[in-house]
Amino acid sequence: MCGIVGYTGKLNAVEVVLSGLRKLEYRGYDSAGIAMLHDCSMDVLRAVGRVDALARKTANISYVPHNAIGHTRWASHGRPSEINAHPHCDNTGQIAVVHNGIVENYSTLRSELLQSGAKFLSETDTEVAAVLIGHLYKGNLVEAVIQATQRFEGTFALGVVCIDHPDMIVGARRGPPLAVGAADDGAMMLASDALPILPYTRNVCYLEDNQIVALQPGKMELYANGVQIEARLQKICWTAEESERGGYRHYMLKEIYEQPAVLRRLAANLVANAGSLSPVSPPTFNLDNFPLNNDALRKLSRVVIVAQGTAFHAGLIGRNMIERTVRIPVSVEYGSDFQYRDPVIDPSVLVISVSQSGETADTLGAVRLAKERGCTTLAIINTVGSTIARESHGVIYMHAGLEIGVASTKAFTAQIAALYVLAIHIGLQRGTLSDADAVRRVADLLQVASRVDEALACAEQVKAVALKYKDSANALFLGRGTGFPLALEGALKLKEISYVHAEGYDAAEMKHGPIALIDERMPVIVLALKGRRYDKIISNIQEVKARGGRVIVIASHDDTEIADKVDDVIRVHDDRGIMNSIVCAIPFQLFAYEIAVARNCDVDKPRNLAKSLTIE
Repeated sequence: MCGIVGYTGKLNAVEVVLSGLRKLEYRGYDSAGIAMLHDCSMDVLRAVGRVDALARKTANISYVPHNAIGHTRWASHGRPSEINAHPHCDNTGQIAVVHNGIVENYSTLRSELLQSGAKFLSETDTEVAAVLIGHLYKGNLVEAVIQATQRFEGTFALGVVCIDHPDMIVGARRGPPLAVGAADDGAMMLASDALPILPYTRNVCYLEDNQIVALQPGKMELYANGVQIEARLQKICWTAEESERGGYRHYMLKEIYEQPAVLRRLAANLVANAGSLSPVSPPTFNLDNFPLNNDALRKLSRVVIVAQGTAFHAGLIGRNMIERTVRIPVSVEYGSDFQYRDPVIDPSVLVISVSQSGETADTLGAVRLAKERGCTTLAIINTVGSTIARESHGVIYMHAGLEIGVASTKAFTAQIAALYVLAIHIGLQRGTLSDADAVRRVADLLQVASRVDEALACAEQVKAVALKYKDSANALFLGRGTGFPLALEGALKLKEISYVHAEGYDAAEMKHGPIALIDERMPVIVLALKGRRYDKIISNIQEVKARGGRVIVIASHDDTEIADKVDDVIRVHDDRGIMNSIVCAIPFQLFAYEIAVARNCDVDKPRNLAKSLTIE
């Protein structure tokens, strides 16, 4: 959840590292720091707050270093402060370490080191790692890092530098991601993801668990289990330009407006015959990395979807999709609970993991447990080459493009669309979905992007409604069926970026407790599309109004009756079946965004949150 950047080469390493840290602020922004090597000496600067605070401290450096490591922090051990900020040094001041993850046995290691005379200044597990590496260092930095990491319990991505090796950076990984970039001019980079590397090279090597890398200009040595192995580079398919805001006020807003293009690209990538659908022949799909043949699909007993946060909400919608089309039971589990609960699973169960980053620690743990139990694992991922993608038997990539805003938007709708394709594919192979029905459902997928365009065209209306409720301290979101996970997601978005307390409920649960919260100060946002649950939703709305609540509804475009029953109406076109869940996500996202802006919140970097949760 912290961001690491390292550079060794011909350029000004401070400028490269600071630029990279700014690109990684979505991973943490409590504090930042940098260690710079120059003429067999090392300077360490740290600052509380954003990278700009650190940049002000580096402005007066009188030399040009060519080797540096930097860090932007999301606090896990020790409050945000300058003394707890990374890099941390060993007791000699010769070695500096930046770290993402948690060394779970740091207390035991700390006690051992104290007995040997070590001293500690901070509250962090990372300083323990630095002191241990220094304690083990006998002139060979790589060997010291290997020995230290063998003693660590928990997770880590490390960047390590030493005065004795002024052009070297050593990296190590177990859990959190770590990428190496090799530039044409010989420069080497180390980073928590490829984003800081892309301005310099698209040739990247992702470290696997328990690998160590030693970087020097023009040289990369990779080690596994203490033995040097061949390093394999891969080319990143997206560009640095994709990370820019493109004139939008925030990355989140840009990513909201990218959703039609994302959905069109996903459909074009996954539906092989998208341009020639016929009612008399079934659709075909580009699922080259799908791990089950037709015979294995027919033997499935059930499906388990594991995810966290927004991806969990997408999984709840996916459950409805798969059960409707495949007619086998589907459960949706938090990976954090699944991996420790001793779940009842066997090789007849397909376990589907959903994650934007592909690095979510809780979800990764669930995948590993499923594999241990003999289950087939399938990942729905946005980030190519991520850990979950590599460790799963199969993967469906969403190709939604880089998502920088901490609050997920385009990844959420892409996850729904990918799960929809999966449901149709399995339904066809198992014979539970007719060819004609599959064609109709694929047509819904192909046309949903246009409906999202229409929903985005109503942004000013959503803004006007949001501004009416910007000062509310609480909010309720209600829905039924697939509207329930959308209510959860709408409430999550509002909480994440505006800090308004919000809760999502199945509308049927109103009378079982939440109705006690209703008064004239409570806005209640209701998903109320026409359908078989419509009359029930109207009853829930009337219950809220009878208690003085203020009701905002997301309604069908042709609903002429509902306006008289509520305070505000936002209309969407609702002719795309279960794909309407994607369309309805748009006003929820815009509503949260506009309230956050009106409340002067930092939309892209909400407090206490990080984009990629690589620790449990």
